[in-house]
Amino acid sequence: MRLGPLNLNSNLFLSPLAGYTNLPFRLVVREVGGVGLCTTDLVNARSLIEKNPKAYKLIETSPADSPLAVQLFGSVPGEMRDAALIVEARGAVSVDINMGCPVKKVVKIGGGSAMMTELDKTAALVRGMVDAVKIPVTAKMRLGWDDDNLTAPDLARALEDAGAAAIFVHGRTREQGFGGTVNLAGIRKVVAAVKSIPVIGNGDVVTPEAAKKMLAETGCAGVSIGRGAFYDPWIFRRTLEFISTGSLPPEPSFDERIRVMQRHLDLMIEVFGEELGCRMFRKVAPWYSKRFGPCHEFNKKVVQVRTRTEFNDMLKHYVRWRRQFLDEAGELLPRFQPAPMIASFMRDAPASTTREHIPVPKGPVEVW
Repeated sequence: MRLGPLNLNSNLFLSPLAGYTNLPFRLVVREVGGVGLCTTDLVNARSLIEKNPKAYKLIETSPADSPLAVQLFGSVPGEMRDAALIVEARGAVSVDINMGCPVKKVVKIGGGSAMMTELDKTAALVRGMVDAVKIPVTAKMRLGWDDDNLTAPDLARALEDAGAAAIFVHGRTREQGFGGTVNLAGIRKVVAAVKSIPVIGNGDVVTPEAAKKMLAETGCAGVSIGRGAFYDPWIFRRTLEFISTGSLPPEPSFDERIRVMQRHLDLMIEVFGEELGCRMFRKVAPWYSKRFGPCHEFNKKVVQVRTRTEFNDMLKHYVRWRRQFLDEAGELLPRFQPAPMIASFMRDAPASTTREHIPVPKGPVEVW
């Protein structure tokens, strides 16, 4: 598909996920195959301008990590413009603006979901970035602040007029956070609101079937996958095959999961060093183990790993321990197999969306 002047190999995107979509994971996803464009963790625009080493580590890349978009958050037009120029100079093919993050530390400075509450100011900010850089400028938003403030269609129209090249829309509100049911009809309204730019759907895409349903029922041009890719880094390749052939590829084998997990750790150590890489991997490994079947023994020990050797020793112990749950062919006995992954919008009974009300911010952006 096309994203402004970019010609991408697929219409499947890796969503930014703070603390997870770093260089090692992006490389893992690219090696497995099927992804069209990856996006960095969200990065504070001001931190880039101030040359904060942690911010620059978030946008670290390599020749194999292409094409790459950098996602920025912030609410000061001049800072967002200058940060966009920085990431363009460092080789990013696109710059994405975070208008969807529900996390308080992002929202309280007027970034993330807070940007959906003042359309004119947000459109002006985007226009300034579009005028400053040659690469496409896109925006990632939610449906709105809450069910009474579903501003995404209006904001999408305003951003298209401001020159945005594409809209990524998560089918939940700020109030929902990451719970409750993704609203496909809400995404469809955003698709209908714009004239010509692509709208990419997002939210709870955990299987190829979910991706296909989102594409079919919303009319979106592509699908962006975040947490689903951590359960299944193969989801992009499997989804492309499912859409093109109608045949659902099987989930990867246990051995394949182990191979990719070890590759992920190797890349973490390569990029961050052994001590920090292993410590960071402690929160990554349990995503892989969710599809291992019985994994208590794995999760209990992986959080203590400090070196590659310790990890490999722990893994050998776990593989031996896991054998008690296998049949003669080496497959998990039926009662120990993990339950199928099901997207919220494909369940018979929608999950509850009840949570404490989050009021819409009042006053100028400076006090959000």
